[in-house]
Amino acid sequence: MKFINYLESTTGVSIYGLGSFMLFFTFFVFMAIWVFKADKRLITHLSEIPFDHSDSKS
Repeated sequence: MKFINYLESTTGVSIYGLGSFMLFFTFFVFMAIWVFKADKRLITHLSEIPFDHSDSKS
């Protein structure tokens, strides 16, 4: 028996797909809004963090 057959026989399993889609979509929308409203200096600072070696640990 295939795995999909187990999912089809489970009652209410479709709510998990819908719930995960809504969670992803909500996160995507909030991140898109944050990116467009964020201060450009903050975005520049965050993009330079991986290349900043001033706080190197010994």
